[in-house]
Amino acid sequence: MAKTIPEDVIRRVEALRREINYHNYRYYVLNSPVITDAEYDALMQELRELEAAYPELVTPDSPTQRVGAEPAEGFVRVRHPAPILSLDNAFSGDDLRAWVERIRKLLPPDTPLDFVVEPKFDGLTVVLTYEDGLFVQGATRGDGEVGEEITANLRTVRSLPLRIPVAEDRELPYPLPHRLVVRGEALMFIEDFRRFNREQEEKGEKTFANPRNAAAGSLRQLDPRITASRPLRLYCYAIVDADGPTPPTQWETLAYLRTLGFPVTEHIARFDTIEEVIAYCEAWIEKRDTLPFEADGMVVKVNDLRVAAQLGVVGKAPRGAIAFKFPAREATTKVLDIRVNVGRTGVLTPYAVLEPVRIGGVTVRKATLHNFEDLARKDVRIGDTVILKRAGDVIPYIVGPIKDLRDGDEVPYAPPDRCPSCGEPVFRPPDEVAVYCINAACPAQLVRRIAYFASRGAMEIETLGEKTAALLVERGLVRDVADLYFLTKEDLLSLEGFADKKAENLLAAIEASKDRPLERLLTGLGIRYVGGVVAEILARHYGSIEALAQASQEELEQIEGVGPRIAQAVVQWFQRPRHREIIEKLRRAGVRLTAERPVEEGPKPLEGLTFVITGTLSRPRDEIAALIEQHGGRVTGSVSRRTSYLIVGESPGGTKYRRAQELGIPMIGEAELMAMLEGR
Repeated sequence: MAKTIPEDVIRRVEALRREINYHNYRYYVLNSPVITDAEYDALMQELRELEAAYPELVTPDSPTQRVGAEPAEGFVRVRHPAPILSLDNAFSGDDLRAWVERIRKLLPPDTPLDFVVEPKFDGLTVVLTYEDGLFVQGATRGDGEVGEEITANLRTVRSLPLRIPVAEDRELPYPLPHRLVVRGEALMFIEDFRRFNREQEEKGEKTFANPRNAAAGSLRQLDPRITASRPLRLYCYAIVDADGPTPPTQWETLAYLRTLGFPVTEHIARFDTIEEVIAYCEAWIEKRDTLPFEADGMVVKVNDLRVAAQLGVVGKAPRGAIAFKFPAREATTKVLDIRVNVGRTGVLTPYAVLEPVRIGGVTVRKATLHNFEDLARKDVRIGDTVILKRAGDVIPYIVGPIKDLRDGDEVPYAPPDRCPSCGEPVFRPPDEVAVYCINAACPAQLVRRIAYFASRGAMEIETLGEKTAALLVERGLVRDVADLYFLTKEDLLSLEGFADKKAENLLAAIEASKDRPLERLLTGLGIRYVGGVVAEILARHYGSIEALAQASQEELEQIEGVGPRIAQAVVQWFQRPRHREIIEKLRRAGVRLTAERPVEEGPKPLEGLTFVITGTLSRPRDEIAALIEQHGGRVTGSVSRRTSYLIVGESPGGTKYRRAQELGIPMIGEAELMAMLEGR
């Protein structure tokens, strides 16, 4: 028989949680504690003792639950309620002016524009979901559509509120939505990172190259207790989705998030003109090292969120925001050698082998030389002392040699006339700077093509990485990507490191990949300029690989998002007999070559209609979307003037719902959709 919990105990536990959450907020978010560490520890100890005596009182949002749960077996993939977009870049004031000119052309002439500027955090993007104020799910950005669930790990981050609002006596400008999804950035402060690395080194454990790697590695631990031991912090800056009213501007959104108790950086500003924005961003170039965290630029956003939504998206970047990138950091070092890498598309790219040098906390040993024309123009020689930069503080490249330091022993570099991998002659198209190996059997290309085909963004064949691809090519078991589907267990057992279980797992993964969506296959084929976004456009438009193979360049160019360069590359790829053979082998292997399962011949009642889905329906959204597309319709992720209908389920997202109301888009339920599918 369960023991009765005294009312005074219940009240005390609730009071302790409120008080501890408040002090966490003061310490980790405001950096302004009002009690001593000893007093805080006493409150936590009292709460632990009461929860131990009355386990029934333990709740998910209790401060005692931040210590970390049991280790997980793996990360579950979760679909975001709206795309988590990336940003286009600006590198100068002129780039920012050009951005404003571009977006003004898309708006009515009298549209007022003001801007909000925020730091571009160099951490790990996270997506946080709250229901009735309780933190219920956290995920990584992933590919922008689907991320990995890391809820247990995020619970350990002290500045993340487990319940909002953190203070019950706060007056909110908008009622708290039942469901609120917030975007933020997990990171380590520079000083915390340095201290953490020193401690790791003293313990003989792994150290990290920079704060971003440390934050990302900490959040992707299968054991949340490890994450709990790391000095992670959080900043929030956007509302992704909500089923209730939210602020109409970015400036008010930041204030609203702060009122709810989310950590929001103080390094933000609002301006009425782009010239003020430019002056502010350029001032931060000199002050960047005063920030407590790593930032590689400033983010400039159109303040009015309705205007930003009206501007829409190009590719995977919103038109209403842009990143002003800081100039890359520099160092000098010596070129020990110049070598050539052969990419999966056959492009030969020179790179320099360097004397190791540290830039921005990272040791750099290699740097790209872009192409042979750029290498000749800069006149970089083996033995040169060169200026090295990290573009966007990430990709190292050589600016040029310091010629005054030459002593005559430097050796000029002569571009190869044959592929360093297969020995075949190289080719340079007359209108390009790139040099290609056009040998379809080139081992270096083939290994990278197979690894790319098997990667997560393409056919997602688990355990098939570059090392296994190299073994398959070396043994002659795979001469193109289609050969993967004809491998046998005996073939794999002949490879070094393969036993029964490993071979069976790889064969099972290959078999599972046969039913990937058409856009994943198009991505994996490695057609030049066809990445995930373009592949999705082509798959949706043509519906099958046969139809795409027959498309003309002129026809392709008429599709929104497909320009002349992409159209030409697609046509040329399908014209090659070797590629047609690959498609036929994939067909024989049973790989899915259509965008959807065949449906009965007959009328397509949704032809020409575009739908957006919000809320919870009786079936998963993917199934509903597939059903719509099978009947001639199209499904997109956001509401625009081109949307025909918004399908509204239970607990609909506030952003899509409001946008549909503003544009006068008709809204229907699942029953109405089914009636439309039947032609009624």
